[in-house]
Amino acid sequence: MEYHKNQILTVTIEDIGNNGEGIGRSDGYILFVKDAVCGDLVKAKLTKVTKSYAYARVEEIIKPSADRVVPPCENHSRCGGCQIQAMSYASQLHFKENKVRNNLMRIGGIPEDVIEQAYEPIIGMDRPLRYRNKSQYPVGYDRDGNIVAGFYAGRTHAIIPCADCMLSPEENSHILRIILDHMQSYGISPYDETTGSGTVRHVLVRKAFATGQIMVCLVICHEKPADIHKGSTMADGRTDVCLKGQDELIENLCRIPGMTSVCVSVNNERTNVIMGDEIHVLWGKDTITDVLLGKEFKISPLSFYQVNPVMVGKLYSTAIEFAGLSGSEEVYDICCGIGTIAICMADRAKTVHGLEIVPEAIEDAKKNAEANHIGNVDFICAAAEEYLPKHRDEISADVIVMDPPRKGMDAAALEVIAAAAPERIVYVSCDSATLARDLKYLREEGYEISRIRCVDMFPHTVHVETVCLLTKK
Repeated sequence: MEYHKNQILTVTIEDIGNNGEGIGRSDGYILFVKDAVCGDLVKAKLTKVTKSYAYARVEEIIKPSADRVVPPCENHSRCGGCQIQAMSYASQLHFKENKVRNNLMRIGGIPEDVIEQAYEPIIGMDRPLRYRNKSQYPVGYDRDGNIVAGFYAGRTHAIIPCADCMLSPEENSHILRIILDHMQSYGISPYDETTGSGTVRHVLVRKAFATGQIMVCLVICHEKPADIHKGSTMADGRTDVCLKGQDELIENLCRIPGMTSVCVSVNNERTNVIMGDEIHVLWGKDTITDVLLGKEFKISPLSFYQVNPVMVGKLYSTAIEFAGLSGSEEVYDICCGIGTIAICMADRAKTVHGLEIVPEAIEDAKKNAEANHIGNVDFICAAAEEYLPKHRDEISADVIVMDPPRKGMDAAALEVIAAAAPERIVYVSCDSATLARDLKYLREEGYEISRIRCVDMFPHTVHVETVCLLTKK
């Protein structure tokens, strides 16, 4: 049978792919169907066709799966954020556990019996909505010339207007409305990434759930003098940046309960990177404060901080439990960010050394340690793949904890970690594919997996955090 674009096929969804797409077959021909749920019988419209497989989208649900639910957000199929919102939450957790398990076996070459012996039940959320403490909204025009904010459609930079994301706090929709109305009233234009013209690129909103403090940061392009001008130099040496009608904007934002900081980030580059390096506080403080496992953490616009404050305590508690600290250990925390894991572990260890490449994060980590009166931690600003090989003879660790970005650990850093021969390695991963790759290397270097546990930090998306304990054979 010949297949072609826009063809409609009836197919039963038999499986779910790593990116949340339903997988079905038509006479052996594989279909990857967006927004389909395992068990659905659907009419699928082909959007891209190759010799061995095709991509498709749901045209009609003939018979819904028992695992299908009504998505809480009307934009779920258009927005690129929530890939599996039509799947029941129990099914989402099952999908994520299987995704990690399959990657460990397929990519990591880890025997099934080793995985099953180490695997522990996934930790899910009781209420898997409104959990994000950080949201970044691109700003632009709709077809009618209205200023809108929302999220990018999947694999595009087309903005889907969505002021009230179901994963973000309810305050965010009020904040966006105030900003968009202000821009409209004062003629402040959104940034156009095609032409490089315009002013407001993104709106960043951060909320500290434990304290209720809120930070708003407008990411701007400093190219239109009519909208922005540099003001006087402040007492601390920073140069103020002024928006048209700035005092009125701040007054309206301050009506939101918990508002603590209003600032701008200047980004004049033609780039997809959201935040600029230059931050100016327009009103309030330069940080907000959150509480995690009894410790206070200052969060700036550029800080890396886990986005789900409800689950991050469970994630770090799992990592601390896996570390098995008795108070006498020397610990290295690789990719430590603003020091969250290192500071939370400090009470149970002799010494903790944090390593992180981002200078602003290291400064935040030092301030956080001082604010929490933690004296047995130190922080080093360096890339792991450069620092660890250079100082390999100086590294003596009983436990090494690593929480790398999605790309996983650099090979040079992993080689030094294995050579340091700590008794235990705790690997916290946000990407099970790179986790599996790195675990394969560590197993070849004399370590075995003792415990594995997934933590659902990102409900309604395909992402999941995994904590692994490796012990030296």
